[in-house]
Order: sequence, then C-alpha cells, then structure tokens
Amino acid sequence: MKVLIVDDDPVSRRVLEAFLARWGYEVWQAENGTAALEKLAANDAPRLAILDWMMPGLDGVEVCRRLRAAQPPLPIYLIVLTAKGNSEDIVEGLGAGADDYVTKPFHREVLRARVQVGERVLALQTKLRERVEELEAALAKIRTLQGLLPICSYCKRIRDDRNYWQQVEEYFGEHSGAEFSHGICPECYAKHVAPELNKAADKKA
Repeated sequence: MKVLIVDDDPVSRRVLEAFLARWGYEVWQAENGTAALEKLAANDAPRLAILDWMMPGLDGVEVCRRLRAAQPPLPIYLIVLTAKGNSEDIVEGLGAGADDYVTKPFHREVLRARVQVGERVLALQTKLRERVEELEAALAKIRTLQGLLPICSYCKRIRDDRNYWQQVEEYFGEHSGAEFSHGICPECYAKHVAPELNKAADKKA
C-alpha cells in the first residue's frame, strides 16, 4: 500500500520513511502542502497520507480542508501529526477533514496502529464501492425490462430488440440473470393435467 508523507522537515520525513518502509508500505514524500495536493491528484496517488500540521504555506489542516472540498474520486485517509494536543486543536483538525491524528513526539507503534486502522477503513470503503457498483449494474439490467414487451397471444413468446421470438424464461434469464424452475399452477393442473390423467386412467380401466 502507498503512503504519502508530507513534512517540511527532511529529518522527520526520513524517520517516517524508515518506519513505514520497515512495515511494508511504499512511501511517497512531499515537502509542503502544495506538493502534497499535486501528488494526491495523480492517477496512481496514495490513498493514505500522513501530514504534519505546522508547515509554511499550506499546513496539514489546510491540505485536509482542500482535499475534502475537492471530493477526489477515491477516498483518501488523512492522518495529521501535531504537537498541539488540546481539545480545540483536535476538533479543528478533525473538522477540517482529517480522519485521525497523532501527537508529537509520537510512539512508533501508536503510529503503526493508526496507519493500520486507516488501511482497514480504506479496504472497507473499497468493498462498499464495489458492492454499490454491482447493485447499480443489477438495477441497469432491471431497467432494460421496463417498457412495452411484445408477447405472442398464443405461444406467449417474447419478441426481443433483434426481432427474435424467445421463450419467456429465456428472455428474462438473459436480461436479468434470473433462473427458473418449472412447475404447474393449480389452475393449469385442473384445466390441462387432470383431464389427461383421467383419460389415461379411463383407458387402463
């Protein structure tokens, strides 16, 4: 998984890079907020970013705010590193769009746990997105069944868009993915099957 480190201090970036690489992550780096926004706009951009709060120009919180306003096509999990630990600052960071925060000086295992939480959240969001796409595709199939369907008054076959006549179960199977099990309703049993069974019984008698 790709992780973007955003910090104007090269020493801090190297420390974070060493930890993340050791934990198996592919590390990207940005030295300021402007560079971070450019990297996160790339097609193959990381889905998780660790941003230092205090940076010249665009700070970490402003980057969070701009990313949320831009509404990127794929979700990005944002962790802010900050020396500010009071509740007002935490509320400000989370209100700007950060998903989590870690106070400085940070314990490496705490940071690792927070990154793993972000990874799990992103995995769940990806599964949810895939499920939504599957449901949308299913709805699209259902919509193709709406409208007027030409059906034969005698054999009950349906005429498709290519002017072919198909059995009802074949047509609906192609357009909805439905499967059919054949049976006999009570009315048809009484009208068609029972008389034939009675004739057969009479012949045997």
